[in-house]
Amino acid sequence: MTVNVAPTADVDERASIGAGTRIWHLAQIRENATLGTDCNVGRGAYVGPGVVIGDNVKLQNHALVYEPARLGDGVFIGPAAVLTNDEYPRAVTPDGRLKTGDDWTAVGVTIGDGAAIGARAVCVAPVTVGRWALVAAGAVVTKDVPDFALVVGVPARRVGWVGRAGRPLVAKDGNLWVCPETSAEYVEEDGILTER
Repeated sequence: MTVNVAPTADVDERASIGAGTRIWHLAQIRENATLGTDCNVGRGAYVGPGVVIGDNVKLQNHALVYEPARLGDGVFIGPAAVLTNDEYPRAVTPDGRLKTGDDWTAVGVTIGDGAAIGARAVCVAPVTVGRWALVAAGAVVTKDVPDFALVVGVPARRVGWVGRAGRPLVAKDGNLWVCPETSAEYVEEDGILTER
């Protein structure tokens, strides 16, 4: 399989793009970024220098993934979602001089395998979103999200659990949770959910 890049996309020659990946109109992939196989990068999406993206990842239109983000396999980043990289953003130094790359240290967002970030959500670095977690549209993530957690709001807070299908799990018999779509079972112990 070949890489399919729209003529209007801007892909740096130093980026590594996996087979079967599609990069659409006005997307930008910066130097030393790595995208796995069979990814889909939507219109106007941005991938910063050195970002590492796994296989089968979807970046929807206008998603912004700033360095040094790390995305696992099967991650979904919704339309206009942002993964930030500056803990203390300022355009200028305390003495009023325009900041350069030497005036700050980029910090990244890490997204675990299978996790989904909803439309216009913001993940404020440095945070980790766990495997198969679901960040609701418009949420602002300011602290780490556990595996399989469903988080909503500003700031984001856990309101439930989701399974691999992305559906909210249903409580059954104490600490047991069940997916209504797949019937897969999960066990909750001390605020951590694991597959049974």
